[in-house]
Amino acid sequence: MKKYIILILFMHSIVCSGYSQATNHFVNPILSGFYPDPSFCKVNNDYYLTNSTFAYFPGLPIFHSKDLVYWEQIGFALNRPEQLNLNGAGVSRGLFAPAINYHNGIFYIVCTYIDRLGNFVIHSKNPAGPWSNPVALPQVNGIDPSLFFDTTTNKTYLVYNSVAPNNQPLYDGHRTIRLIEFDIQHLATVGYEKILINGGTDLSKKPVWIEAPHIFQKNGFYYLIAAEGGTAYQHSEVVFRSKQVDGPYEPFANNPILTQRQLNPNRPNPITTTGHADFTQAKNGEWFAVFLGCRPYEDDYYNTGRETFMAPVKWENDWPIITQHDDLVKYQYPITPTFNKPYQQKYNGNNTFTDSFQTNALNLSWQFLRTPLQQWWQFTQLGIAIQLQPSTCSGMANPSFLGWRQTHLKGFGSTTLSFSTQKENEKAGLLIFQNEHAFYYLCQSVENHQPVIQLYQANENADTLQMHLMTSQKIALNGLPLQLKIETDNAFYTFYFATRPNEWQLLKNHVNAKPLSTKVAGGFVGCMYAIYATSLGQTTTNKAIFHQFTIQNNDIIYNLLKQSINQSLPD
Repeated sequence: MKKYIILILFMHSIVCSGYSQATNHFVNPILSGFYPDPSFCKVNNDYYLTNSTFAYFPGLPIFHSKDLVYWEQIGFALNRPEQLNLNGAGVSRGLFAPAINYHNGIFYIVCTYIDRLGNFVIHSKNPAGPWSNPVALPQVNGIDPSLFFDTTTNKTYLVYNSVAPNNQPLYDGHRTIRLIEFDIQHLATVGYEKILINGGTDLSKKPVWIEAPHIFQKNGFYYLIAAEGGTAYQHSEVVFRSKQVDGPYEPFANNPILTQRQLNPNRPNPITTTGHADFTQAKNGEWFAVFLGCRPYEDDYYNTGRETFMAPVKWENDWPIITQHDDLVKYQYPITPTFNKPYQQKYNGNNTFTDSFQTNALNLSWQFLRTPLQQWWQFTQLGIAIQLQPSTCSGMANPSFLGWRQTHLKGFGSTTLSFSTQKENEKAGLLIFQNEHAFYYLCQSVENHQPVIQLYQANENADTLQMHLMTSQKIALNGLPLQLKIETDNAFYTFYFATRPNEWQLLKNHVNAKPLSTKVAGGFVGCMYAIYATSLGQTTTNKAIFHQFTIQNNDIIYNLLKQSINQSLPD
């Protein structure tokens, strides 16, 4: 009970800006919503971070920070169709676990395109791009590759997750961590691989899914960090060390160095599923780790997916530690400030953003579902015009879908659109989407030649639409744009529409959000709000114009904590 009281008291010190002179802290998650498998590197006084994107395009966002607090997306590593064709990939397939490094003036990312290209490497002199086309690494049999530049031998290595020895697992989840030399000039492996870790920290205990390895050097040791326990509630981070890059590697006696699996799942505001970490040393010599974690609203249900968290790394007897025993991953940690005034953080805390599409390029937070091989959108003075396509979000192609992450447990996504049709198969509106078989679609269409608002739910067993109608309501637009809103409140979504500006009408209240949670829907992604238009398998020339999209986050925890801090700040 004492630690929960301490948690509640400490959380009243959080502010949703990045940090201020009064608090000198950063707030978790540093990237809210579906930003899993983080990897980062330090280059002089700058930091760069990337994440998995699976079947979303462009792939592998690149974030930049000067201080590890304020992050700004500067581009994508894979943003050209010739670099990355995701069509045919399931939502949770595609790009797995990138690792970013810098060496002699060049940035490198190694990654796995599951089911198709396999492991590959790309490079660029400018982290904002353009990046090279992928170079396949067919000799690397596994996933989660990571480059290591050995400052002692001046050699380069690739470390990765692979199958059990001789591909004969002793139990389900038995994997290995392997090392192979890498020719950085020719972007090819050299020689033969060597097994560094068999199974995990203790093979006799049958550890599962040792993966996401990284190697770094400190004080004469080579440290190998890796995730263990699978990517769900049992997730953890473990560490090994050696005096030689190719081992033998000794596991830390107090592994894991990061996990929350042993804690009471009913604790207030839990952060769970922590692991898949990467380390860097800050400008002042302090060490920090980024890692994935989740924020369930109850009983391990979460719709926001795996998010990016950060925490300081402590060193004890030449071993790194993030958490031990009942340590909580915190919503805030102290950090040495480098700015002189507070500022608004874009990717965490409560904030509101409206996109009126008055530029010639999409905001970097928008994501396509798979790779657009033709441009079905157009910028106009009224907003973005979207061509209805026969493909749907239930298929494996690139539908007319622009997604924006659901970043918090409470808030809403809304849009304003102009759309007219006389065909019942033509629909345009707002989607809350987890995967091909888990979504709700709030849309405008017609029934019996009358304009209607419809709400659909995904259903694999339904007709060819792969969704069934939950409710509909006739509307009269009188030449005005239509507004649609999906509000999220932990375990529920509520659906609204307005035929006059901001005169919201309730369509469906407290719809179960759990079918879109990772626990039910499975996979590795989080939910997306999406502006989406489809002709359900039939050809058409019809378009919908989306005038704007707004996302607002309203987590009560951030509201209370911001108020607490603001009351303590000097005028």
